[in-house]
Amino acid sequence: MATGVRGGLRLDAHKERSTEQALRPASAVETLVMPLDQHAGAAAVPLVKPGERILRGQPIAEPGGAISAWLHSPASGTVAAIEPRPAPHRLGAPSLSIVVANDGRDERVAESARQPFEQLAPEQLREIIGRGGIVGLGGAVFPTAAKLSSARKGHDVRLLINGAECEPYISCDDILMRERAHDVVFGARALMHALAAQTCVIAIEDDTPQAASALGAAIADAHDARVQLRRVASIYPAGGERQLITAIFDVEVPSGGLPADVNTVCLNVGTAAAVAHWVRDGQPLTNRIVTITGDGVLEQRNLEVPLGTPLAALIYDCGGYTGRMSRLIMGGSMMGQSLPHDDMPVIKATNCVIAASALDLQPRAAEMPCIRCGNCAEVCPAMLLPQQLHWYALGRNLDELETHGLMDCIECGCCDYVCPSQIPLAERFRDMKPALLERLAARNSADAARVRFDARTARLERIENERLAALAKKRQELAKKSS
Repeated sequence: MATGVRGGLRLDAHKERSTEQALRPASAVETLVMPLDQHAGAAAVPLVKPGERILRGQPIAEPGGAISAWLHSPASGTVAAIEPRPAPHRLGAPSLSIVVANDGRDERVAESARQPFEQLAPEQLREIIGRGGIVGLGGAVFPTAAKLSSARKGHDVRLLINGAECEPYISCDDILMRERAHDVVFGARALMHALAAQTCVIAIEDDTPQAASALGAAIADAHDARVQLRRVASIYPAGGERQLITAIFDVEVPSGGLPADVNTVCLNVGTAAAVAHWVRDGQPLTNRIVTITGDGVLEQRNLEVPLGTPLAALIYDCGGYTGRMSRLIMGGSMMGQSLPHDDMPVIKATNCVIAASALDLQPRAAEMPCIRCGNCAEVCPAMLLPQQLHWYALGRNLDELETHGLMDCIECGCCDYVCPSQIPLAERFRDMKPALLERLAARNSADAARVRFDARTARLERIENERLAALAKKRQELAKKSS
């Protein structure tokens, strides 16, 4: 029986056409563009220079901070340039990128000898995972090694592998689980070792029977009783990290907290497979599976794509645009990002490209006043009151937005979907978060300054008391000598 999810929506998946055909590699392209900031945290720092010869899998940029990630060349060739280029995750300004001219030879960097992960200490394995450039492939692109290291040590940490691909149109995880289930299970077991965890649950939706069958067989072949397969109801957004943790383990991540606060580390199935390719096969993260879909493209399918490949090349690989194409989206139909054009590269966060027509996405009607129907509150998976948040967002009332939990909003768009007044609620909440974050940061800074001031005052008082005590003792000694 599938585990339930609070709130949410039952949506048409629109995944059948993209999963009808087997996964295949994307066609090679002449130029690949690798943004240095295509992961959460600090941008990577280039290790190469223009004109330099490079090999596929060679590190071309190193982490620029504690939260950052390595980048590796997706092809052999030459560094054509290091310059700002348009990127789908930075629509406001170009992103500094390493441009690789592909020579078509596919010459790979020499692989070093691989030890079985079981023979490594957990901290060694975490470092190795970090050097593979692996990040969360479910969309957040948080560096995986940093996430593993942030887990609370000395506790019974459990691993949750997220295969609940709830967003409409996206099917890259489904095809991965169908065709490469053994990679997912191997990666999950390696991640357990990196965490010193004794429990792993692979969670999938109950409408993916082929993936369930393949994963079940792979788990049986692994002969590891610590790995379990669980199903959740196919309700959007069942794949949200917090929602999935609650559905599987019946615990809530505290407001303002992290999954580590409930002894859980949640990672995407694509991340687990990437760990397998790196730890077992020596292949760093240079490729990912991308769903190409929508009524605006001739052939809908999943492609395994080298990072840096132009989105236009993927569309061409799938037969080109249809005459009905009207809008390009990276991601799913609920939380995806609209793109102004297709002259942008595939990055680590690119799980889906929707070439949408009016049949896929109806244009939003004119916004009308809120009628306080409460539909938004009924579907909110974070158990918030979107109608109240909307009211306070209009007035830019940061105090009430904080009190009513704006920072707990996951921007899933369920409230938008059911709003009869066509109010762009999720967009409004997203726009207000930076101001609230700035206020919270200022408050934390003030609190830290107050703590430092109090500590300094206490230290000065202690020093003064010690000086006075020493002076009093000296006077007593002098008094005794004089008497």
